[in-house]
Amino acid sequence: MSEILIYILTSFGAIFILLAGIGVIRMPDLYLRISVTTKAATLGIGLVLIAAGIYFNDSSITTRVLAIIFFMFLTAPVGAHLIGRSSYFTGIKLWKKSLMDDLEGKYEQKTHVLQSDEKEVENPIETKKENEE
Repeated sequence: MSEILIYILTSFGAIFILLAGIGVIRMPDLYLRISVTTKAATLGIGLVLIAAGIYFNDSSITTRVLAIIFFMFLTAPVGAHLIGRSSYFTGIKLWKKSLMDDLEGKYEQKTHVLQSDEKEVENPIETKKENEE
């Protein structure tokens, strides 16, 4: 019974990893490629690791597998967000058929000031000093 579960988990994991690899090649811009690798590859690697934990059936290996999955699910979206944000701020363009750019007109490239919808924040350090006085 556990062998069938291992086969299913590794097969689905391999399929998701394959789809992530194909998505990296097929997606038209950096931002969509980041989305594909963050979602599909993370899920695929997680499924393969769960299958490895079931295969070895050892508490020390299962604990390590769970720790790896936890940190992977914790760090992959943060890393993808930071890569996407820095790419946008350095001027990498969106795909020409993109429908919406939420940051358009809110970021000044020369001064690196990002404006929010509510109010304009010039310098967070100066704002903090003004609030303390």
